[in-house]
Amino acid sequence: LSFSQERLRCVLVWLLLLHGSDSFYVPGVAPINFHRNDPVEIKAVKLTSSRTQLPYEYYSLPFCQPSKITYKAENLGEVLRGDRIVNTPFQVSMNVEKKCEVLCHVPNKPVTLTVEQSKLIAERIREDYYVHLIADNLPVATRLEFYSNREEEEKKKEKDVQFEHGYRLGFMDGNKFYLHNHLSFILYYHREDVEENQEPTYRVVRFEVIPQSIKLEDLKADEKSMCSLPEATGSAPQEIDPSKENQLLFTYSVHWEESDIKWASRWDTYLTMSDVQIHWFSIINSVVVVFFLSGILSMIIIRTLRKDIANYNKEDDIEDTMEESGWKLVHGDVFRPPQYPMILSSLLGSGIQLFCMILIVIFVAMLGMLSPSSRGALMTTACFLFMFMGVFGGFFAGRLYRTLKGHRWKKGAFCTATLYPGVVFGICFVLNCFIWGKHSSGAVPFPTMVALLCMWFGISLPLVYLGYYFGFRKQPYDNPVRTNQIPRQIPEQRWYMNKFVGILMAGILPFGAMFIELFFIFSAIWENQFYYLFGFLFLVFIILVVSCSQISIVMVYFQLCAEDYRWWWRTFLVSGGSAFYVLIYAIFYFVNKLDIVEFIPSLLYFGYTALMVLSFWLLTGTIGFYAAYMFVRKIYAAVKID
Repeated sequence: LSFSQERLRCVLVWLLLLHGSDSFYVPGVAPINFHRNDPVEIKAVKLTSSRTQLPYEYYSLPFCQPSKITYKAENLGEVLRGDRIVNTPFQVSMNVEKKCEVLCHVPNKPVTLTVEQSKLIAERIREDYYVHLIADNLPVATRLEFYSNREEEEKKKEKDVQFEHGYRLGFMDGNKFYLHNHLSFILYYHREDVEENQEPTYRVVRFEVIPQSIKLEDLKADEKSMCSLPEATGSAPQEIDPSKENQLLFTYSVHWEESDIKWASRWDTYLTMSDVQIHWFSIINSVVVVFFLSGILSMIIIRTLRKDIANYNKEDDIEDTMEESGWKLVHGDVFRPPQYPMILSSLLGSGIQLFCMILIVIFVAMLGMLSPSSRGALMTTACFLFMFMGVFGGFFAGRLYRTLKGHRWKKGAFCTATLYPGVVFGICFVLNCFIWGKHSSGAVPFPTMVALLCMWFGISLPLVYLGYYFGFRKQPYDNPVRTNQIPRQIPEQRWYMNKFVGILMAGILPFGAMFIELFFIFSAIWENQFYYLFGFLFLVFIILVVSCSQISIVMVYFQLCAEDYRWWWRTFLVSGGSAFYVLIYAIFYFVNKLDIVEFIPSLLYFGYTALMVLSFWLLTGTIGFYAAYMFVRKIYAAVKID
């Protein structure tokens, strides 16, 4: 008992260390120091909606534009996410207040929206779009305050504060549309320690906005582009009537506040938006359940195997009188190559490629090098790593193909390099055509697509060939028993030995260990949340590897005991059983959590979900297959066979 307590304590200490690493300084993102009156540039990222899943660039709507529009050069991850970072006409200076200023056009001549523009804005408001701005690489957030309990005594207590990413474009009241045309920026700065005679320097540590809708008549503007805001009670909101032209003013105000938050911890506000308590509970729960089940499974398998091996290795005279039964019977067929060895080795090669990529990405992200502040870094890293991991994928696929008596290594290498990436590229291309049709910034531009194809055929394909060549030349895996010339007849199998039943049984444990984490990942992808709990994710990944391996070993043991030696494909399929549950969960999430009604957003959701399920099946199937293969070689090496 004391040993298991000690182990649990170690795990908890490690988890605490991981959790504490959230507020560390992020490598590669250097702080910017501002003096008073220095310009703080406000840029726009995109417009997003969890209802349509289609991001649009900022100037797709008729907002005020600066005299020269300049787009920031973006990395691959940003382009794939649909970010189009662009300058805006907001004039903000460090520690300089602005009461109310008109954004564009002469104050006595308001902005006139045409009927088409009014219709577009009304449609975006109906679709629940949010606008995302950044100041000093910090995203804008809207403060939401609410009371946790509605009782009177509780109301006197402090309010709960949560932050929402971006700000709402507008709101609806009945059938009327109202646009947020006045933005009150609240920027927080941290005063840095400097020597006495030096000018004080400041760093931006938080960026909030209070969006307001104020009617044109209530915004009293003068010749100097200054305006005065009405009393909060007496003002009417700015309505956008989609059936006619609308006149309005875009205005903003700037307020600065000093903050104790250090620059290194400035992202904490954004990253503590969800309840971490549930996370802790679920992770510890998963760890305990999985280790408990692992212990039981290991004990059962080891005890049963010891008994089996002891029986099989008894003296020959006893063996002659006893009729053989169980897994030793199929020793002459257990390593018989399966059907379609080239496709099996290709899929396993892609699985190895995915496994290496995911392991490195999660580990690096856990160390804090791929934090949300370095935009698009996670996706860029994942793309490049997948390309470079082709060497390992090719090596393992080539060696397995040779073991399965394959001869056409060039065809096998081509199959490994193109089968899984080809499916992914095909689905993404079809989905991209639909996004193009909607003129969304989420569509991958043609040059980026060509660049990805060049990476695939210029980096990944040669590396897979290189790995495959060396893997195929290497000594094949050493199988401990010879294969008979004539295949043995397989007895009729019980109903529970059916493939589909196996998939359902094998998928429960790995899925149960990770489904809470899946909720947070889905929220990050589909609801524009930040995902940052990579310490948790790393632990969940290890639990997933352990549980997949054990379930796979148990399933292959039962199969061989039933004298069915066709385990190669079956192990790969059954080990990926948790992917089936991921698909069911994705459908549940779509129905219960998302408010998607249109065809194209639904198509995007299920298209990307299909890719996730396919990748997850390859990953878990590969883990299970290699665990089962090692297990089968071990047990047949332990028995004496004449």
